[in-house]
Amino acid sequence: MIAASFWSLLQPAIERAETASTLPAYVVATTGFLLGALFMWGSDKIVSFARKNADSIQNQNRERLNRIIMLVLSITLHNIPEGMAVGISFALASQGDTPAQLTAAVALALGIGIQNFPEGAAIALPLRQEGLSRAKSFWMGALSGVVEPIFALLTVLMVGSLQPLMPWLLSFAAGAMLYVVVEELIPEMSEGKHSN
Repeated sequence: MIAASFWSLLQPAIERAETASTLPAYVVATTGFLLGALFMWGSDKIVSFARKNADSIQNQNRERLNRIIMLVLSITLHNIPEGMAVGISFALASQGDTPAQLTAAVALALGIGIQNFPEGAAIALPLRQEGLSRAKSFWMGALSGVVEPIFALLTVLMVGSLQPLMPWLLSFAAGAMLYVVVEELIPEMSEGKHSN
């Protein structure tokens, strides 16, 4: 995902900013990248705040329900920029003239898709521990990823009207994806017995 963040999103953002923007390309790419990371950071803070408030409720049934809602919300929320990244990548591929762009878009979609399996499990397993049935837990985990293709499709459909914003959107998606990698995947990877 780190490689996809650069080669499929940030590099095309820089290239497009060089030709389409009045600002220097590095300003556009850096600002968009930081805005994407800040968006994900802010989303994490909002979900953490809501989760903390839900945990302070005394009623056990309501606390369980709030914990489930916050868990699903946090994973679903961070799937939105990933869907946008895939949509932007395919929009670029449709406008490009090289098969490498389509290959990069497919690789990005596959990488994000593979990464969604542990995210779905991160929802399903705690839901199962909370007492939900296996089927409900599975479907809640699977449905948390539904926002990705929806936002990918919306992004592809809107790209034509948002052409001047493409460098900003590409770098925003790269920043959001890299934030997810650094904040969630790297710490998760380094836990456990075989963390080296």
